[in-house]
Amino acid sequence: MVREVEVRVPDMGDFKDVAVIDVLVKPGDTIEAETPLVTIETEKAAMDVPSTVAGVIEKVHVSKSSKVSPGDLLVTVRSESDAQESTAAPSAAPLEAPAAPAAPAAPAAPPVAEPAPVANAEPPAAEARAPQLAPTFNELGFSKAHAGPSVRKLAREMGVDLSQVRGTGGKSRISHDDVKAFVKKMLSGSAPAAAASASPAWPMVQVIDFSQFGAVELQPLSRIQRISGPRLQASWVNIPHVTQFEQADITDLEDVRTKLRQKALTEGIKLSVLAFVVRACVRALQEFPRFNASLDIRGENLILKKYIHIGFAADTPNGLVVPVMREMEHRDVYEIARLLAGLAEKARTGRLKAAEMQGGSFTISSLGGIGGTAFTPIINAPEVAILGVSRSSMQPVYRNGSFVPRMMLPLSLSYDHRVIDGASAARFTSFLAQSLAEPRGLVEAVP
Repeated sequence: MVREVEVRVPDMGDFKDVAVIDVLVKPGDTIEAETPLVTIETEKAAMDVPSTVAGVIEKVHVSKSSKVSPGDLLVTVRSESDAQESTAAPSAAPLEAPAAPAAPAAPAAPPVAEPAPVANAEPPAAEARAPQLAPTFNELGFSKAHAGPSVRKLAREMGVDLSQVRGTGGKSRISHDDVKAFVKKMLSGSAPAAAASASPAWPMVQVIDFSQFGAVELQPLSRIQRISGPRLQASWVNIPHVTQFEQADITDLEDVRTKLRQKALTEGIKLSVLAFVVRACVRALQEFPRFNASLDIRGENLILKKYIHIGFAADTPNGLVVPVMREMEHRDVYEIARLLAGLAEKARTGRLKAAEMQGGSFTISSLGGIGGTAFTPIINAPEVAILGVSRSSMQPVYRNGSFVPRMMLPLSLSYDHRVIDGASAARFTSFLAQSLAEPRGLVEAVP
């Protein structure tokens, strides 16, 4: 039997007139019960309001930036659900998502200067939001699990990934007992390995009402920041980061670049220092393939990639994103410069396609145009290393018994210590610095 169901804002305690920061559905969308409809935000938390029924969205009654209170109408759903499905508004559960770098920084998170990370930077199909906790869940699978808000809350508290739980209720709905039974299996060692690796929730940061101390203003994060933030946090808490610092002498490189700049401009190419850094990184990754790899999900095998796809952090009005340049082992410095300019422009104007932010095997986060002497970029997981580039400066360097002025470029390499040790990192940065000090090798034709 087809019926129209009104889904309203659930009881949120003492809160009223809260902001709708995102509308997640539109008329004509087919949804399931528990599908998030809108995201609302109070001064203390952001939360998704899920649908109470499955069906097709008939009408959306709210818009982004509008204000709602408990009982307000959100959407009308044309539903064929059976009578067992409740039409009462559920209680909205606070959002708790983990996931690019400096940090990717976007990315990935998300650098970039962070991958987003930085930086990260391969964005998921479903958008992640600001986390309250950081368990290691398959968030996309968790969000699609057939379970009510109270069951989701219990699963978060117990560190259970609902995507791994088999529901025994009507229409395979997951119950409290299903979650508890799964925990018992996990403790006995009979649960799936992926779920067993899920860790309990991290302690929450203290929640403070800052308005008690003075005037405040609530400024929503941009969409990019809401995606990259959880990815960066996931990278930081799950990967043992170590950063190796080095300085490259680019005095000769600047001389070569100055001589080639005018010729490049006539062909519409802006030959930046970053193009040479990318080319040098390609050579270093070919020399040290371990830096162009990823750990498998069990952390038992290294996946060595036969391709070199390099992401770079791009600064945009809405935050950092990480475009990816593919097959860099086959491109010379001029092609690299053209790619950098083209992808950076697409990033600034919001025209990057999802495919242009996926598949990276190594990320570069350059802050040279802004400033700084060094920083610690966040690895754009599942990569194992990210290079940070700061602003070059003329410095006195002691050579052959006297000080001479040399243009020095600071490099910061963050790496996953499970895969790369300090000696390997030092060899990588030394090789990289040496390549930048001998620029003629970087402008040679690529075979």
